[in-house]
Amino acid sequence: MVEIWSAWRGKGLEDLLTECRELLEDMSFPSVHRWREGGGKVVGHFQVYFPEELAHAAGMLPVKLRGFPIERKVADSHFGSYICSIVRSNLEVALTQRLPLDLFVSHPICDVARNLPSVWRPNFQFPCLLLRLPQNPTARLALDFLEHEYRSLLSRMEEITGKEVTDDDLRESIEVFNENRRLLRELYRIKRERPWLLSVEEGYVLMAVGTLIPRQDHNELLRYALSLIHERQVRPQDKLRVVLLGGFCEQLPRELLRIIGESCYVVNDDLLIGLRWITYDVPTEGNLVRNLAQAYLESDSFSPVQHDPRRPKEEMLLRIIRESGAEAAIIGAAKMCEPGLDEQVAYAKALDDVGIRYFVFDFEEGMVSFDQIQLQIETFVESIMFV
Repeated sequence: MVEIWSAWRGKGLEDLLTECRELLEDMSFPSVHRWREGGGKVVGHFQVYFPEELAHAAGMLPVKLRGFPIERKVADSHFGSYICSIVRSNLEVALTQRLPLDLFVSHPICDVARNLPSVWRPNFQFPCLLLRLPQNPTARLALDFLEHEYRSLLSRMEEITGKEVTDDDLRESIEVFNENRRLLRELYRIKRERPWLLSVEEGYVLMAVGTLIPRQDHNELLRYALSLIHERQVRPQDKLRVVLLGGFCEQLPRELLRIIGESCYVVNDDLLIGLRWITYDVPTEGNLVRNLAQAYLESDSFSPVQHDPRRPKEEMLLRIIRESGAEAAIIGAAKMCEPGLDEQVAYAKALDDVGIRYFVFDFEEGMVSFDQIQLQIETFVESIMFV
């Protein structure tokens, strides 16, 4: 397979991070275009989770539609002003042909996402589908239902690529993604145990670049970056350790992440949580599609888009605060995001009950002024550190 992006090779850590930032900010999506120029097909999938192993096995490049900081000149005419920013910027890059796709997949995580295929379908020649992920993973037929959904999706991708996916193909893809999850767990272990070595913005950049390149290439990049991070000579500072929530769907602007990182050590977060949703190695024997479905249902993750009575989100938040040694929580809510806004109430009550301090704020991907929120975060940190 031809490597589609190699600008990071041989660079020091700072230069490597710069190359990653430039790829993320390049709204011409050069890595995706190069993939298609080589004859590859592309599936764009909306947040939060998508079984990328299936796309990889079918020979497609899975691209996470995480929202993009661009001026919307076309897409806004397709939605009301009360719709969250991420769905409009995703449609903008597709309508303006910046991001070439051969398949679009959304999920019923909210009313907007549930109806996205019907908005996209009249505007494009490629298929626009809805993948139904069970919101309650404990339902009696949840596993059978999800396996059926996965197999139906895999069949559509086989039609697009003209490739019949074998068990060997799936096994190889699962192994690639198992390795990717292991590397991301190591990245987050560093953030938890030695957060002075890796800021929240830097960790996000290293993770997010994997949404635009083949996962085996991302694995190689992460292995190299991790070796440089372990060698980094940085002294720890007296900073507040916090857990950051709110980036499960629409992502916080990188500048905002940088500002938070200047005042705090973010020792855990839910940024791009779909890439880390599965927290263990998916088995590579037996019914592989069913293994993937079971991994989604049984994984020890939490998000407002899934309602697992075995893992109440409030208790999971308190657990990760405890396990990461955090002293406080910072909770963001994307504007017009009902799942995120609903969870604020539950999180706030749980934190109040145990006396953990927290700061809540609203954001959107296109925000450009951060002075007020920077002042608020600095005041919040000082109220804990110096009182």
